[in-house]
Amino acid sequence: MVSKVKRGPVKSIKDLRNNNNRRWRRKTPIKNVVAASSAALASIRRRITKLFSKIARFSTTHKKKATSYKILRKITTTEEHEEQLDAIRRTLVFDDPTATPLLPPSLSVRKTVFLDLDETLVHSHPSPPPEHFDFVVRPVIDGQPMDFYVLKRPGVDEFLETLASKYEVVVFTAALREYASMVLDRLDRNRFISHRLYRDSCRHIDGKLVKDLNETGRDLKRVVIVDDNPNSFSNQPENAILIRPFVDDIFDRELWKLRSFFDGSDCCDDMRDAVKRYQQR
Repeated sequence: MVSKVKRGPVKSIKDLRNNNNRRWRRKTPIKNVVAASSAALASIRRRITKLFSKIARFSTTHKKKATSYKILRKITTTEEHEEQLDAIRRTLVFDDPTATPLLPPSLSVRKTVFLDLDETLVHSHPSPPPEHFDFVVRPVIDGQPMDFYVLKRPGVDEFLETLASKYEVVVFTAALREYASMVLDRLDRNRFISHRLYRDSCRHIDGKLVKDLNETGRDLKRVVIVDDNPNSFSNQPENAILIRPFVDDIFDRELWKLRSFFDGSDCCDDMRDAVKRYQQR
């Protein structure tokens, strides 16, 4: 006699599906976590995408107001890096008509003379000391103290005194502040120099340091720059007098020539006309 196997009550299809779901959840907890994490990441990505879309729309809407922004090209050398950082600073600061110029507003009606320092007013020689020098400065540069033996150009004291009686005198040097400020403290005991501008006020253009007079806050019709390096005034050559570099010539007479020029030029409406006549001599 065949025995009958006892069977439980027949389960519905819904019950079977629920049982299978419970077994899947018990056997694959890691898959559940991964699925949940993926969903969360997808949600974050969607939110970030929306955020950047809004920023892009905002930038497009306001692109006319951002005309001073410049796209940087690829940085390949330290020199280019400096130029690009300088371009950013100049774009964000000096291209803004409301930005503060390098010099404060002039309180007088005097015209302005910008003077270079090294090889124009003085010559400096590092250690060992040369045969002739007037004083020594010891700046700390990159954490290292250095000695510089400074020789003044013949006639520089009288030149600064005479110039300051008629003009606003500004020294604009490409030298580091740490060094140049010490030299000027010794050179200008009587405070004939109204303002000082150092390397950080120069522009980096094509690997050269340029002294851009447009950024000084002075009318170009009323300024002259004196420098031994033509690269320094390449942006405004019509305002510049190129002076012969000074090293150690005790018979140098360049500053006497300049005194004669400035004595007769302070009444000119446009100093660029006076400079042009001086250059054509």
